[in-house]
Amino acid sequence: MRNRKGNMYISLFKRPLDITLALAAMLVLSPVFLVVALLVRVKLGSPVLFKQRRPGLHEKIFTMYKFRTMSDKRDSNGQLLPDSLRLTRFGKILRSTSLDELPELYNILKGDMSIVGPRPQLVRDIVFMTPEQRKRHSVIPGLTGWAQINGRNDVTWEEKLSLDLEYIENVTFRGDLKIIWLTIIKVLRKEGVSAKGMDTAEDYGDYLLRHQKISMGEYASKMEQSKQLLQ
Repeated sequence: MRNRKGNMYISLFKRPLDITLALAAMLVLSPVFLVVALLVRVKLGSPVLFKQRRPGLHEKIFTMYKFRTMSDKRDSNGQLLPDSLRLTRFGKILRSTSLDELPELYNILKGDMSIVGPRPQLVRDIVFMTPEQRKRHSVIPGLTGWAQINGRNDVTWEEKLSLDLEYIENVTFRGDLKIIWLTIIKVLRKEGVSAKGMDTAEDYGDYLLRHQKISMGEYASKMEQSKQLLQ
């Protein structure tokens, strides 16, 4: 049960703080926005922004915006190549510096996201979560969170989701400030950008299948559920 202090912070102060910080960041970083947008257009082409549907508060799906980091390279059949082959050197730089996530400030202003909260995962990830793990969606997802400063992508899925649940049980102003500060340090040090041996983050279902925690039949069934959610 979240304490009263945490409830008051969430209901009265967290949203105004999000708006203030997001507006300030967009104003201060506007030259960076322009430079990154131009570089993405030159190096990767159009569109400059990458849009993806993600589950937000109470699993309501919203469109999240990021700067594009991958090319549109396809195989002989016209199918997109695997992410690891489409992620360019320039894209890796954007990801390692978290510059690709700057457009999410717009999501924060819209109310889809908060500065601090559990990161919005893919829609196809939530169908593999247990009912307990899905409680992470009881708060607004964040640009950064408790899991990000405790390993970012370089922790197991179970650890990541456990850290998200830890956060939602103790949301405080002091805790959020600590997470913001430690996130800045993590970004500057470029720590935990990806899991060891992987260029991009692994989907939860793929992780469970690779570790033989679910069968191929269960995997296929869950993936079909995720498609229905998107429809």
